[in-house]
Amino acid sequence: MRFMVLVKANPDSESGRLPTAAELSAMTTYNEELVRNGIMLAGEGLQPSSQGLRIRYDKTSQTVIDGPFSETKELVAGWWILQCKSLDECVEWVKRAPFQEGEVEIRRISEAADFGELMTPEMREREAKMGAQIQENRKA
Repeated sequence: MRFMVLVKANPDSESGRLPTAAELSAMTTYNEELVRNGIMLAGEGLQPSSQGLRIRYDKTSQTVIDGPFSETKELVAGWWILQCKSLDECVEWVKRAPFQEGEVEIRRISEAADFGELMTPEMREREAKMGAQIQENRKA
């Protein structure tokens, strides 16, 4: 069985505060443990909602709403990872979704480069090794 664990937003994550080097190292160590044990198949952090948008569907129209979003306790029912050249391209693909009502939130996924100097060459190497292990775990 596979499960998705959603980490709820908080004031720090919504402000865009990056983790300290110690926090980043501790999380990397934890993730390595999960990967070594075949537990972690994929995991990504999301940028603050100020970097995202929502699309609201109302019968025959869609409205694009820019972030940030004030309510950090909203439920998430599922997720996709889409690879697009830009946010605009992603919006166009998501507008094609067969929803009649509801709302979809789009936010960019954090990448190692977003951590700047906090992500040391050693951590980048560890991340690369984890990525390779994750690919192996998916094949198993």
